Amino acid sequence: MTAAAMTDTTPKTERHRLYEDAWAMIHGTLFVALGVVFYTHASLLFGSAAGMALLVSYVTGASFGTVFFLINLPFYVLAWRRMGRAFTLRTFAAVTMVSVLSKLTGHWIGFTHLDPVYATVLGGGLCGTGLLILFRHRTGLGGINILAMYLQERHGIRAGYLQLGIDLAILAAAFFVLAPSQLLLSVAGACIINLILAINHKPGRYLGVS
Repeated sequence: MTAAAMTDTTPKTERHRLYEDAWAMIHGTLFVALGVVFYTHASLLFGSAAGMALLVSYVTGASFGTVFFLINLPFYVLAWRRMGRAFTLRTFAAVTMVSVLSKLTGHWIGFTHLDPVYATVLGGGLCGTGLLILFRHRTGLGGINILAMYLQERHGIRAGYLQLGIDLAILAAAFFVLAPSQLLLSVAGACIINLILAINHKPGRYLGVS
């Protein structure tokens, strides 16, 4: 095969349009916010910065949205220096939207009964899908997401697997806060979230760029 023929068959990246990035931002953050509501209602926990925020919220009684926003502030330095201004601004917007939407969603919906296993599966699926949408539009949710996306883009380390390891370490710290059944379900939820990312966000599989 000639070099020209190889060039013709090479998949080409396509830049996202502004409305596509905005649409992804809205739906990605809505999915994550709804997943957070499922988890908080069932007193479950996941990893990353959101997991740390939930853990602090359970211990102190502070609002998840406020804690989540504050925890992410130091990570914007890494994002600005290593991932660029556009990524940092999109990530800041996404974190702010999840912080606000997680508060509002609690007023928009309510539960008379929520099975913890169902909350684990659906809440984890919502968070994982929301993160996948955001990642594919080069947007993170701060904290570990920024580090994971940076290492995948620069060194090919799979974001899902890296986050899973860190998430399990965060969940281990919750041993003295959650009941054993809640902790086991939280570990299962972390696996669901990160396997969605590991399976669907492999380097080179999605060629759209923002």
